[in-house]
Amino acid sequence: MKIFNNLVKITLVCLLLLVNLVVAQPSWAGKKLADDPDYIEVTTALDTALQEQQDQGNTPENQLEIANLKFQKYLLENSEDPVGICRNETDKTLLIYGQKSKKSTSTYDNELYLLSSGAETDDEWDCQGVYIPGQVATAKQEATSPKAYKFVHGTRLVATTNPDTGETEFNLPPAKVFQPGDANWLIPENLQAALDAGFTTAKIDD
Repeated sequence: MKIFNNLVKITLVCLLLLVNLVVAQPSWAGKKLADDPDYIEVTTALDTALQEQQDQGNTPENQLEIANLKFQKYLLENSEDPVGICRNETDKTLLIYGQKSKKSTSTYDNELYLLSSGAETDDEWDCQGVYIPGQVATAKQEATSPKAYKFVHGTRLVATTNPDTGETEFNLPPAKVFQPGDANWLIPENLQAALDAGFTTAKIDD
């Protein structure tokens, strides 16, 4: 009987530990999300967009913004890893944004890295965005400024080339689009200036 009682006690303790783990996991996840700058920014922007929709009514622009923000929030809440993964399916090398190296002396929030055509960033390396250089005005197109496309954690980004226009396209909409001066990100004026800076290669998935 004593052995039986001990087994019952051990079983109850194990069950209590299991219940605590099940209950604790969401709270851990919630705490991490609550401290995540991306999550704070997305939820704040979504609340603002929903309030504007309520005050001003539906517009195509407002509906698109809300849909994009809800999708970003879903990615942040449901991604298995708190990193973004970028895959380059264009026919050229891309410049992507990632965390600064420990030896970096840069004053920017992140750094630019090279991602070769056909390569994908490592699943333990956070790809934060993509740099797209500006275009010089021609007879067929207007001049465009360089931009940085930001993507939230958990994004599985695939960059491709539009066969008709030659422009880089993404499988998912960006969270933000920065022009020089909009954020503390390095956004070189042109591609050659960026390449001349001698950026290192991003950590890729072997």
